[in-house]
Amino acid sequence: MKKLIVALMIPLLFACSSKDAEKDLSNAEQLKKYKSEFAILKKKISILEKKIKSENQEEDKVNVLVSDLKTSKFEHFIQVTGNVEADKNITITPEAAGNIISIDVVEGQRVNKGDVLGRLNTSQIQRTIDEVKTNLDLTRTIFERQERLWNQKIGSEIEYLQAKTNKESLERNLEALEAQKDMAIITAPFKGIIDQIHQKKGELAGPSIPFAQLVNIDKVYVEGDVSEKYLNHIKAGAIVQLNFPAIDLDIEAPIFRTSNVIDPGNRSFQVRINLNNSKHKIKPNLISIMKIKDYEIDNAMVVPSIIIKKDFEGTYLYLAKKEGDHLIAKKTYIKISRTYNNLSLVESGLKLGDKIITEGFSQVVNGTLISYK
Repeated sequence: MKKLIVALMIPLLFACSSKDAEKDLSNAEQLKKYKSEFAILKKKISILEKKIKSENQEEDKVNVLVSDLKTSKFEHFIQVTGNVEADKNITITPEAAGNIISIDVVEGQRVNKGDVLGRLNTSQIQRTIDEVKTNLDLTRTIFERQERLWNQKIGSEIEYLQAKTNKESLERNLEALEAQKDMAIITAPFKGIIDQIHQKKGELAGPSIPFAQLVNIDKVYVEGDVSEKYLNHIKAGAIVQLNFPAIDLDIEAPIFRTSNVIDPGNRSFQVRINLNNSKHKIKPNLISIMKIKDYEIDNAMVVPSIIIKKDFEGTYLYLAKKEGDHLIAKKTYIKISRTYNNLSLVESGLKLGDKIITEGFSQVVNGTLISYK
């Protein structure tokens, strides 16, 4: 604007300095002179206006950063909360009832299969066993005599069969008592660690009363519920990323199996991942975050999710487009199919090579003049 004022003042000053000279000119000559000067002045004004407009346009341009749309790999994961379980994690209860006369292990002790954990009072059973053994000795003697007589065709068959039946009955009774006595000895059903002992010496034990907790966590598994809508996308053998926040541990493992039944309560199915746990870092009931890949495409059009906006017509972003001699921000509507990790998969609306405004997009509207390097 200052340049325009200066340009206007120059001919005025010239006119003032030549005022006396103009007095000697006729009116026609003065008019001709003024028209000539006006034509020159009009041309200068036009040039200055174009320059000022151009300068103002440059000042109004928004500086942005753009990137060319290219294809890249896109992966989509779902996150599921899983729980650690162990197949060999059981509560041991005695098979018989009785007072505990000894506890032969301590908490944290490693035991092998068959090791004695505790013993119950078997004095009553032992007295019964002794009595049965005495009767069995007599019954066997009677049976042996009846058998010799029967072999010599002496005596009746009924007497022989009764003696044999009595002997066999007492033998079976003795076997049952011996088995009942064995049930009073509490043993480990598998190799593991005594995690907790629930009872004390002298207390009454029984089949419904927990005695100890035995666990083997050399192998554990993680189970999680996945929505039924992913049923066709998640299969056994797929690699899962597992994170255990409490112990700051990340591992990968394949899905062992997926359940064949949908839970009607939450419309989900279970996935199970088996894990080797030789160092025992992973404990039963530990929480795990399971990242399961349900979608993957190699040549995909992917854009940052942060640059995407929405209005009443749909989802859009801004492209850098050339219009005449200028670059403008062009509002372009797109269709997004999936979003993950701050990236969105574009299904339609863009083509390869489009220049996407990735920085400065919040400062422009449709048609805004832009500049970029």
